[in-house]
Amino acid sequence: MESPKGSNRSESTAGLQVGLVGNYGIVVADEHTAPFVGSGKVRVLATPVMINLIEAAALACCEQHLPPGHQSLGIHLDVRHIAATPVGMRATASAELVKIEGRTLTFRVEARDERELIGDGLHERVVVNVERFDQRLQKKLGPL
Repeated sequence: MESPKGSNRSESTAGLQVGLVGNYGIVVADEHTAPFVGSGKVRVLATPVMINLIEAAALACCEQHLPPGHQSLGIHLDVRHIAATPVGMRATASAELVKIEGRTLTFRVEARDERELIGDGLHERVVVNVERFDQRLQKKLGPL
């Protein structure tokens, strides 16, 4: 799934390469459960928290390879949450960079607890120049 040679690779992604992997994990506590975050009533790892783990794993994979003044922002998630994880169990997400197209990064992601796969899918992030991004936000805050 790597971008073809001579493709539209951005200067901001020059330090990245397909195959990089990042991981992020937590021990599930009450603040990570569906009732606490408002996504359900069962006291297990909430789907929004699993998604946060996935994004954190993608950040761990790529952020240190970006040039100064750049960061990545999540733009697309296509994941499934397929198994419950109880409070007290460790949940870990991993993200593998599988495609670089211009400034867009595509990751194959999965989340596991101590027993099984709990989620998987794809995640996309875009690399931005933080100063230019902030300028666009400030314009958005201005008068209509």
